[in-house]
Amino acid sequence: MSDVPSDDPSDDPLPGILGFLRAAEALKVRHRSGRTSDGAPESIAAHSWRLALAAIVLRDTLGEHDRLRLLELCVVHDLGEAISGDVPAIHQRPDDGRAARERADLETLGAPLPASLRERLLALHDEYEAGTTREAVLAKALDKIETILQHVQGDNGPDFDHGFNLGYARSRTDADPVTARLRAMLDAETRALAGRDGAPSPGRPPR
Repeated sequence: MSDVPSDDPSDDPLPGILGFLRAAEALKVRHRSGRTSDGAPESIAAHSWRLALAAIVLRDTLGEHDRLRLLELCVVHDLGEAISGDVPAIHQRPDDGRAARERADLETLGAPLPASLRERLLALHDEYEAGTTREAVLAKALDKIETILQHVQGDNGPDFDHGFNLGYARSRTDADPVTARLRAMLDAETRALAGRDGAPSPGRPPR
């Protein structure tokens, strides 16, 4: 294959990349179930940003891992939600078709991209969903940590079920000793907010 740039405008990837980035803006306006510290709805993009930030500041604490790949997984993991939105954990079910729907939505979102880039994003999505690589295990654990951190930090109102978080996705956060320690710290805050003896609400299968 020649390394000489093509003069064919149809080979220019930039219009498609710009179109994809424009469509991904939906993550800035689609909301999750939690609230920020000032009571505003939390956007999906805000969640993904702090998840990626956590991967950066914990890079030397998490042990051996591919740092760039972990960051990629953190940024890409909720991209499909730009189309269908987020499903709160308390409403998730194993047979709700959520994973397949988000993958299909990511395919639609990535349609303007060059095929190689689109396949790269889909491969990252599939790796995250499978949750078997070291980086995917960490990304899933940090995803839950960030979620629970937002729930204890956010102004969620008196009817928010903090007790649910005490049983939420524990197998994910316990998969690494660092995230297990972070979870224990957040659980203490959660119990205080729940105003109960620490018994979790009925859990849901981890995502």
